[in-house]
Amino acid sequence: MADVELHNLVKTYGKGQIKAVNEVSFSVGKGELFGLIGPDGAGKTSIFRILTTLLLPDAGRASVNGFDVVKDYREIRRRVGYMPGKFSLYQDLTVEENLNFFATIFDTSIAENYDLIREIYVQIEPFKTRRAGKLSGGMKQKLALCCALIHRPSVLFLDEPTTGVDTVSRKEFWEMLGRLKQQGITILVSTPYMDEATLCERIALLQGGSILSIDTPQGIIAQYPSRLFAIRASAMSKLLHDLRNNSLVESTYAFGEYHHVTFKGDNAETAKETVLSQLQQAGNEGLEIKPVTPTVEDCFIKLMN
Repeated sequence: MADVELHNLVKTYGKGQIKAVNEVSFSVGKGELFGLIGPDGAGKTSIFRILTTLLLPDAGRASVNGFDVVKDYREIRRRVGYMPGKFSLYQDLTVEENLNFFATIFDTSIAENYDLIREIYVQIEPFKTRRAGKLSGGMKQKLALCCALIHRPSVLFLDEPTTGVDTVSRKEFWEMLGRLKQQGITILVSTPYMDEATLCERIALLQGGSILSIDTPQGIIAQYPSRLFAIRASAMSKLLHDLRNNSLVESTYAFGEYHHVTFKGDNAETAKETVLSQLQQAGNEGLEIKPVTPTVEDCFIKLMN
């Protein structure tokens, strides 16, 4: 049974001129860790705000735990946890005061649900008398997650929870999500970081308010239609220019220390050798090329184009 369902959901801004969510449909199963993956402006936050009853959709319908996001908003608010992208707790309250405040709102207590947040809270408990506004980014993140969990929600919405957080804290956060999932909580997380996509059970790639693809990360990678190569040379900008002007090159873009490239035609190996010869003749030195396995980011770029 699906815990979250969207059917042709639409949300517009600017008197209908900007379509932030464009007939989006997907479902999330009970206990699933589902990721919305896309850059800023893709529509992730608008979808989360509709599902948490903070925004009304312009068209389509959506439900959480079987309750309609428009008609049953009071029931949904009692059942979900929401961690917005921007830190939104009370900056002048201490860690402990924030947590007590959110527990009181939901007519519960820290002691009643401490088993759910224990592993996260022990990391910030030494700072429980510190004001929230004085915490580091990673500590703010952990406090916000504790506040979202304190009433034991059945569905947890996390909007870009690791944006602006250091690498170690990002890793710790995803490890925490894995352990929360084991307790039966359905988790929806949005992120612009393509490397985090592989940490989800299923993902939806989102761009311009529309779904490009929905599948497991491995399923999306398996659909990549071409052989992918990584290439580099002494002068990377010249190499990129020459690749983009080569008639045998299907696509190319910068990717870390390399450029990723695909070739036209049925025989990628033959095309590769021809292009390498042409690149050498054009004065590219220190050429190195190797086949690589596509990532979710490669698949996203391919789908965009």
